[in-house]
Amino acid sequence: METQALLNNDKLVLNGHEFTSRFILGSGKYSLELIKAAVEQAGAEILTLALRRANGGALANILDYVPKNVTLLPNTSGARTADEAVRIARLARELCQSDFVKIEVIRDSKYLLPDNYETLKATEMLAKEGFVVMPYMYPDLQVARSLRDAGAACVMPLGAPIGSNKGLCTAEFIKILIDEIDLPVIVDAGIGRPSQACQAMEMGAAAIMANTAIATSGNLPLMAAAFKQAIAAGRAAYLAGLGAVRQGASASSPLTGFLRD
Repeated sequence: METQALLNNDKLVLNGHEFTSRFILGSGKYSLELIKAAVEQAGAEILTLALRRANGGALANILDYVPKNVTLLPNTSGARTADEAVRIARLARELCQSDFVKIEVIRDSKYLLPDNYETLKATEMLAKEGFVVMPYMYPDLQVARSLRDAGAACVMPLGAPIGSNKGLCTAEFIKILIDEIDLPVIVDAGIGRPSQACQAMEMGAAAIMANTAIATSGNLPLMAAAFKQAIAAGRAAYLAGLGAVRQGASASSPLTGFLRD
């Protein structure tokens, strides 16, 4: 009972908003017909949405497939500067009726790495306007501290380049952020397998954002369910406290009392 109570009371908190699920699902790479199944199997309570998918009257179509209890997280995909990100965020708030925004400022077209400094500028401006700002960033401790001070609700460091499915290439730097920043650290981009999501959660990540790994799988709803279970397992292991790592062997039973004794 105590264990279940601990898990039930374990919430992801973003600027005072509480979520039970620690799985943030992307919607950018699969058909509308599969969004509902993915969200339901993932148990996701937050769904990202690129503004370009909400243009031309498509927003109503997307919402037809998204469960009503899911929070929309518009992103500023396509922004190359802070000013562009701010304009997109303001428009997204009007269209989606959501104060949540994921800041993406990317000028590098080859590796799609975030511009941390323009991201910081956008975060400062939007936080002052009452947005729940969730910035996608390269895991740099000083930038993470500045984002916190600017009013970010969390930091979202990349595990690997967007869409690569390479996993936790930046694990050591993400762990520094987890240890040093008093904000939720949500691992975003590059997570390719449920086992990698579990590893990030065991490290102390607050949540996982995933899209490509699910969208490119053979069975999207089943992969979404696998990620859900892996994230829950990793979080439970983190809360339990992982066992100590030893260089040598350590017997699990006393090495005395053999039959010949």
